[in-house]
Amino acid sequence: MMDAAMDFGMIGMAVMGSNLALNLADHGIRTACYNYTSDLTEAFVKEHPHENIQPYYELREFVHALKRPRKIMMMIMAGAPVDETIKALIPLLEPGDILIDGGNTYFSDTVRRHDLLKKHGIHFFGVGVSGGETGARRGPSLMAGGDKDAYAHIAPMLEAISAKAEDGAPCCAYMGADGAGHYVKMVHNGIEYADMQLIAEAYLLLKHAGGYSNAQMADIFSEWNDGELRSFLIGITADILRERDDLSDSDLVDQIEDRAGQKGTGRWTSMEALREGVDLSLITAACNARVLSNCTAERKALNGALPVEQIPYDSSECFIEMVRRSLYIGKLIAYTQGFSLYRAAADAYGWDFDYAGIAGIFRAGCIIQADLLIHIMDAYRKDPRLPLILLDDFFLAKMREYVADLHAVAVKAVEHSVSAPALLSAVSYVAMLRAPQVGANLIQAQRDYFGAHTYQRNDRPGTFHHHWPHDVVV
Repeated sequence: MMDAAMDFGMIGMAVMGSNLALNLADHGIRTACYNYTSDLTEAFVKEHPHENIQPYYELREFVHALKRPRKIMMMIMAGAPVDETIKALIPLLEPGDILIDGGNTYFSDTVRRHDLLKKHGIHFFGVGVSGGETGARRGPSLMAGGDKDAYAHIAPMLEAISAKAEDGAPCCAYMGADGAGHYVKMVHNGIEYADMQLIAEAYLLLKHAGGYSNAQMADIFSEWNDGELRSFLIGITADILRERDDLSDSDLVDQIEDRAGQKGTGRWTSMEALREGVDLSLITAACNARVLSNCTAERKALNGALPVEQIPYDSSECFIEMVRRSLYIGKLIAYTQGFSLYRAAADAYGWDFDYAGIAGIFRAGCIIQADLLIHIMDAYRKDPRLPLILLDDFFLAKMREYVADLHAVAVKAVEHSVSAPALLSAVSYVAMLRAPQVGANLIQAQRDYFGAHTYQRNDRPGTFHHHWPHDVVV
């Protein structure tokens, strides 16, 4: 092909980069491909020949093959590899060119890189990509952060390859300046952690408190997926519970070790929530659950020392419905906490988030896609400054109807010694928000007692300090 004939460049030909490249090519976007090691590029073009894909094996040749302003996306490991690639690209790029990081990068690194490249006249975008391998190939959810005017150069391509919601809207949008796109993706992943943990807890309750088999639970989740819980994660849970193991006579789920990995994005979300003073207790509980799942020796030792008492199952239809309603409330609270963090971040970093728009791009392509998001969109369209999703009339009605079931299921979890940290966090979150008193008056008195931190009164304005008896020896 002629030089400067390619529309878009993809750096990184592992799973995500190669599938995004094919997605771009399928939409008529002539895509140049490059990988730091040539073997991945060679294997990719051999296995997936495409008229709109051209491989390059030298970085300079790759860059010079692109039309200006050049548009290059990096789908490589986050961290040092991104910095090294940027360092190699800067001498080859020109003012006005656009460089995109589509990896799971911490948003503050994106801000730093954005500021660095801005000095060279290069536009840098952090784009959150959700949907995994299938999403990358058939349509992911895309969250872009960077220069608003420069976004016009990449928007048509990103929107073309993105997932489309049921109303045909692309699940791709501009989130805001510098690190906004990666921030939105980070919180998306935090919500994802919570959603997965809640579903795992529903599975544990049905199995260990209800006595249901995998096949029966597959039917239950499949039925749930036909109603208001319809979502990507509920759907694949039904599939997983039906899958037979090809190496034994068991169901595959029973042969998988009971410990979960994590790549850090959920932990970043929890850390950021602490920094901004936002309650993300349910998401944090999900992160902690993954941590404890890997304490296999400690779990085995304590299970032997404190064996779980077996009590009769509750296999009634009523119990199934209680679990379903509890799962709905848990999911709702996970979204509520995540969007509360978005609100805090908008104030802290000067981003003008469109909350209805964020909910909209999550409706397809991404891991947390769910019908629940339609109602979240509606809530923010009615009130763009809604302080808490739970305060929307639709969700308040759901809370009034379902909260008793959440409490009842929490009791069942405790009675049957079922691990349910996310659901129990949901109980505490609701209890704190609806309680006439949460004990903070006593805590503030303690702070004033030992540290003269002062307090406010509920009967008169001003700041006060009390002269306590100080007869407690510390």
